[in-house]
Amino acid sequence: MKPTLLVLAAGMGSRYGSLKQMDGIGPNKEAIIDYSVYDAIRAGFGKVVFVIRSSFGAEFKEVFSPERFGHKIAVEYVFQALDSSLPVGYAVPEGREKPWGTNHALMMGAAVINEPFAVINADDFYGQDAIARMGSYLASLPEGLTGEYAMVGYEVCKTLSANGTVSRGVCTINKEGYLESIVERTKIVRLPAGEGGGIVYIDDDGAKYPLAEDTPVSMNLFGFTPDYFRHSVDFFRVFLDEALASGNLKAEFFIPLLVNRLVSEHTAKLKVLHTTSDWFGVTYKEDRPETVQKVLDLIEAGVYPRSLWGK
Repeated sequence: MKPTLLVLAAGMGSRYGSLKQMDGIGPNKEAIIDYSVYDAIRAGFGKVVFVIRSSFGAEFKEVFSPERFGHKIAVEYVFQALDSSLPVGYAVPEGREKPWGTNHALMMGAAVINEPFAVINADDFYGQDAIARMGSYLASLPEGLTGEYAMVGYEVCKTLSANGTVSRGVCTINKEGYLESIVERTKIVRLPAGEGGGIVYIDDDGAKYPLAEDTPVSMNLFGFTPDYFRHSVDFFRVFLDEALASGNLKAEFFIPLLVNRLVSEHTAKLKVLHTTSDWFGVTYKEDRPETVQKVLDLIEAGVYPRSLWGK
């Protein structure tokens, strides 16, 4: 069974204003999504599912249609809203304005995904090798297997921005290559040469803690079997109870939150896959020129054609 690629794109409308004017980073205005789908096709994925919002659903379908991808992969669309998949007896608290985060978005895929699947962010460039390794892992899983998940781990030095701090999930991995924990570090940066030039994370008090150049971090490229949807439904209730009890209207149901729980309880194992790919994206507007150049460099190296979809 060919795996599916689940693309979390529900936040794109607020980020770009209009999808038709979304910044193209390729020579023919290709978006980062285009490169991810292209990589998925050649890695053997059979379907791509986009998680979007109804407010820009028609526009998104017009732009990212099966025709755009040359009908080389099946395409489905699912919608995330603030009240999507809320358990019976729960209501959106007054003052909550945004949906509940990446794992909440992932849950929208349950209606159309019955096979192993990878999940990515729409606006992150993961690279051919990373998506190929995830596709190979998922395709190799025996049918019906549960609790054997995966994540592509990037070296932190390959995920930084020269224009400010970044948030990354710092991973601890055991000697067998399986994840032990992910800890979100919200302020990671490379120090200036005058301060040693090393990579650090900065805590809420301003203290700096060093990170090795090759520290593995999560960039939200995960691989799951369909049983993960059931665990998501079960833990969403726990998450909501804790968020509502604390009055935290901005609480986020992140994927690493559930992954950590399943791993710590030994309900699931998560293999960390290493990649030669560099991650990149536009964390800050100043990152755009470098992102465009990196794509051009990959084209010049023969990794991608200049006209991605042959148009």
